[in-house]
Amino acid sequence: MSSVHKICLAVTLLFSIVVANVQPGQYDYGFTADLRLRKRAPSQSSIVTGPPRFNGETQLRQDIRDLQNDEDKWNLYLLALSWMQFTDQESQFSWYQITGIHGAPALTWADVNPTPGNEHSGYCTHVSILFPPWHRPYLALYEQVLYNIVQFIASFYPPELQDRFQKAADTFRIPYWDWAAVPPNGVSVLPLSVGASPTINVTGPNGIQSISNPLFSYVFRPFNSSTFPDFPYNTWLETKRAPRPINSANATSNNSFVAHALDVHLPSFQQRLYNLFSNYPNYTTFSNEAWIPGPNNGTYDSLESLHDAIHTVGGGVYGHLAIIAYSGFDPLFWLHHANIDRIFTMWQHLYNDTYVVPQPAVYSSHTTSPGQVENAQTPLTPFFFNETDFWTADMVRDHEVFGYTYPEVANKNRSELVATINKLYGKFSPASIFMGSDRSLRHSSRHIKHPSHRGSYKANGISWNSQSSSRPPLSAVFRGGKYREWIANIRVNKHAMGGSFSIHLFLGDVPSDPSSWPVAPNLVGTHGIFAHKSVHSRASDRMVTGTIPMTSALMHMVASGKVSSLHAEDAEPFLKSHLEVRISLSNGTVVNARHVGGLGINIVSSLVKAPESENMLSEWGKMETHFNLVG
Repeated sequence: MSSVHKICLAVTLLFSIVVANVQPGQYDYGFTADLRLRKRAPSQSSIVTGPPRFNGETQLRQDIRDLQNDEDKWNLYLLALSWMQFTDQESQFSWYQITGIHGAPALTWADVNPTPGNEHSGYCTHVSILFPPWHRPYLALYEQVLYNIVQFIASFYPPELQDRFQKAADTFRIPYWDWAAVPPNGVSVLPLSVGASPTINVTGPNGIQSISNPLFSYVFRPFNSSTFPDFPYNTWLETKRAPRPINSANATSNNSFVAHALDVHLPSFQQRLYNLFSNYPNYTTFSNEAWIPGPNNGTYDSLESLHDAIHTVGGGVYGHLAIIAYSGFDPLFWLHHANIDRIFTMWQHLYNDTYVVPQPAVYSSHTTSPGQVENAQTPLTPFFFNETDFWTADMVRDHEVFGYTYPEVANKNRSELVATINKLYGKFSPASIFMGSDRSLRHSSRHIKHPSHRGSYKANGISWNSQSSSRPPLSAVFRGGKYREWIANIRVNKHAMGGSFSIHLFLGDVPSDPSSWPVAPNLVGTHGIFAHKSVHSRASDRMVTGTIPMTSALMHMVASGKVSSLHAEDAEPFLKSHLEVRISLSNGTVVNARHVGGLGINIVSSLVKAPESENMLSEWGKMETHFNLVG
């Protein structure tokens, strides 16, 4: 085994970025080429441990908005991100190579060589039983690299600030971005720090300076067009989100459009997440989007499938985040995946008796071939546990092995976690009506007040609890303490279109301009298919599944008088006559649904017993099939 796995490496290329000439957009630490600095250069290792505990205590990963309120940690975070992004791309611990583990440029990291035939794939496991656990050591490696840089930067502050910044550095952990929670009043789901400006002010050891915003984009230094063989990616020197003009070498990111789209999709994303917490107790169906044939039409969604939708909406048409092979380069990738790991962790605390079971791999990775059986002992390459062995799913089942945790599970019991889930993710569900309310409401048919006025959020989509001045009577929603959840189950060939694509559902007339679909006021929701370009993976006819919840949209229709009730006798004919489907590719091209291989969209529903208190989850009944929208 190479010595790269046996010793901590002094990252001299990291050192070189601060002693050489300062590049545009880079923080100027004011250093001279002093040999003493070389001895203090940050050390990195390809053995993944995560950051050490501080005083024996596991530290919290925070929401990015909360981290921003901690001024010292926030500045260290921005400086460390910038440092990592300016590190020479030939360094094993540069932004380019750490993010490149995921997909393009299909590099071999830490001498973990590809298996024959998989030289053009990244290491990431998609449509795989290992999808959630593989990303856990990946995030830990990224966090470990940033933590070490944070320690290094903290040591440069002047003596009077040394203790203060060292304290912040010792407890540093990467943040997550909660894209399913209602944001603070007046702001978007997409934090301003991520998308508002390509520059940002930071307070570093050499004072306040304006630098290139490391959350806005990643700039390739140097840019190698062979990494991105497809136009226009082979012309863009930095990552883009919803680039405009579309398909142009001179495109610029349109983060305002991405923010708007995320706001429109919030009701759909939140419903999907709440449904996963309340109705997906089995790890196999929860963990990944592979279609499992059988009579159960209540398990079409998954953590991976919801994850895909964030990638496609967050990337926008042609955005790097929307393409599997390119997504890791976008700084938003890491905030998104930290949240995916957080959701996985929360789910584990609800259902801790189910985990990885042997399943054949569907797609290739750098070290895995299709058909190879993956299980809880499969090496999670390229992440080393020690000098010779890799982490496995069994070894990472407890997230705290990497020295971090999340606020929702830290020192919390199951009842407290459920209450948090209801508070954060129940706002667009009829289940929220009774939480914290008098139980006699269940037997009332009078009009009720909005149950979530604690924080009024103006959604741009058709969400029942934010756009209607009137409220539906309980009798139009509940019968015997139960309401009906309406869902579109989607099954499709993941590589039907040779790359990522989106399935949109609308109620009523579809806007004529496809570019407006992600922000259309009558959009019910979008299911994103996060797929490889054919150049990065072999074609496959493997089917994947996902869902688009429709209950919030229907509640809005009931509240506005367009349909009499949520009950099957009223809602089913309304959906049959008003529901429309449209398909768009990652480049904005519109495709007829009949031309999408394997596409099937079935409209189903379930009678659900609403929770009687905040420490209970909804209880789902058997899923009923109503009609096929497509297929």
